[in-house]
Amino acid sequence: MKIKDLVPLRSSRREELTRFGEMDPFKMMREDMSRMFGDFMSLEKFPSLFETPMRGMVSPRIDVSETEKEVLITAELPGMEEKEVELLLTPETLTIKGEKKMESEEKERDYYRSERSYGSFCRTIGLPSGIDKDKTTATFKKGVLKVTLPKTVQAQKEVKKLEIKKEGS
Repeated sequence: MKIKDLVPLRSSRREELTRFGEMDPFKMMREDMSRMFGDFMSLEKFPSLFETPMRGMVSPRIDVSETEKEVLITAELPGMEEKEVELLLTPETLTIKGEKKMESEEKERDYYRSERSYGSFCRTIGLPSGIDKDKTTATFKKGVLKVTLPKTVQAQKEVKKLEIKKEGS
């Protein structure tokens, strides 16, 4: 029996996808190096030079939807509270800023693994023209931020539905 048969592979291709669906070449390289050296020189025991302090929070996941009357922006901010989030609204953009601070922990063991994310983030979203800034509202519940941006009456009137015709008919 060979040593490599005894060492389980801890990673799959699914794990190589980052939270945002993109390939993370530095994480892939680190995992490949870790597998190559096995337990003798596992790089997972050393801090990575290429990881961001807030792996999951660098750019929060958002959904943007639009109706004839409003734009709705929903952002996932797990583990955060509304007092840790700041919203800045201009005629062209909505900026979501925040900071998740590390909780102090005492450990009785010589080692531990921490995969939770801490640090600051900032996400700016472009907005269509005709947003009524004075009627914009924001709510926060269970780690989900919802920002409702109503359109001005003038912007609602400017919407025109176009008919699509099949070419060659």
